[in-house]
Amino acid sequence: MARKEQEDGELRPAGYARLIDRYELEVISNWHVSYVTGRATRRITETRGKIQEIFPSSYWPGEGPGDHLEFALKYDGTNLGILACLFETIELELFLDYVHSKPQGKYVRRLWFLYEFLTGRTLPIEDLKTGNYVSLLDTNQYFTLRPGRRITRQRIDNNLLGDSRFCPTVRRTKALQDYVDARLADRSREVVSSYSPDLLKRALSYFYLKETKSSFEIENIKPGSTRIERFTALLHSADREDFCSKTKLVEAHDQIVDERFREFDYRTTQNYVGESISWQQERVYFVAPRPKDLPELMEGLIDANTQMTEGDLQPVIQSAAIAYGFVFLHPFMDGNGRIHRFLIHNILATRGFTPEGMLFPVSAAMLQHIADYDKSLEAFSLPLMSLVEYDLDEVGHMTVLNDTAHFYKYIDVTHQAEALFGFIKNTIDEELTVELEFLKNYDKAKEAISEIVDMPDKLASLFIRLCLQNNGRLSATKRDEHFERLSDEEISLMEKAVQASYGIDTRV
Repeated sequence: MARKEQEDGELRPAGYARLIDRYELEVISNWHVSYVTGRATRRITETRGKIQEIFPSSYWPGEGPGDHLEFALKYDGTNLGILACLFETIELELFLDYVHSKPQGKYVRRLWFLYEFLTGRTLPIEDLKTGNYVSLLDTNQYFTLRPGRRITRQRIDNNLLGDSRFCPTVRRTKALQDYVDARLADRSREVVSSYSPDLLKRALSYFYLKETKSSFEIENIKPGSTRIERFTALLHSADREDFCSKTKLVEAHDQIVDERFREFDYRTTQNYVGESISWQQERVYFVAPRPKDLPELMEGLIDANTQMTEGDLQPVIQSAAIAYGFVFLHPFMDGNGRIHRFLIHNILATRGFTPEGMLFPVSAAMLQHIADYDKSLEAFSLPLMSLVEYDLDEVGHMTVLNDTAHFYKYIDVTHQAEALFGFIKNTIDEELTVELEFLKNYDKAKEAISEIVDMPDKLASLFIRLCLQNNGRLSATKRDEHFERLSDEEISLMEKAVQASYGIDTRV
């Protein structure tokens, strides 16, 4: 529909869409695309998370790049990736003319600041001496740092989530705001507080093991006992200290991989995610940054994490920005996915979101909803792949041919934050609650059984498990195999004890 109207001369791209066309920018497309038409009505359509908005002719901003930059900030949002690419291409004289035309304007000041922030170049413009400070990002539209860092030159409160080396953005969508308002951290504490410390301790051992196995299973890895023990040990340290530093990340990596493949620094060769589909034929799903770009990107990510903590960013938003940022940077040759999921636990624990002494088996929720987890990764990797140029040699060594660093510096992680909130909600409502309730009911059943028959704990546990597998009843085969010494009356009373403890209706 949009293409037909454009061919008829009725539809004109505006904002970022206009600037991308004009300067032939190679960028990841914006979540919001604007057009202006001669028709009087304003229309919005959404397809796969992308919004197309068509404005009446009265919204046409003008022909200059400054006009469309201002329009973009008003209606398309603040896309740092597009702006960074544009500012390397835009005619400096035209941009300066735009800034000089209304230097006190809030959109002009924001764009002036962003030009210098993203390019590292200072424009020949005198500092502002008067005027109120304005927030760089609208806090009603974005999750931001609080308070922002005051920039006297443009009289801007810089509330971005990082700096020019790595600066993700997270839009304040209705879905994310609803998750924040749901106060999941409080809900998890309410769940945990209703169970005894002894029961929680037993559940925690299970959660550590389940999280470990699920994290490996997501990557289709069948680990041996040593690898399981190493990763479980790493999880045990998640609430003790901040692991988002180069030293700690390298330590974490070396703890979870085979000692023969340990690394003492970030990777120095190109890596990618793919699979062999035939002899000397690879299908590539994701290409990581070039090794030479990694040090600056990782320094930026680590500093962004510190800024987010100091700026009191909502903990799940911070976890999404840093943990997904980490896996997209892929700083090691192996283990990136497991460390990415470990960082979620680390940030949630150190920021006080997770109940003290507890661990959410988030990987189990990801594994159970693997299609949603894959989509959270593909929301970045799919549009990225159309922009990366690379060669693969006969042994699978990759060389990236174009400059790609800016694609990874300014990621919109809104989709990833929404997905992570969903996984955490599922973890609390399903994994956490179900397992704790199971153990509570197990204790009730075991106590009731002990009053009927004094039998070894292992045998009582086996009886409960076998009944649960068969809708509250012990099958004749299992009785003959394990409980032939018990009378019919004892078996019947024990079955009723299990049914009552777990609320099983045998009539179903």
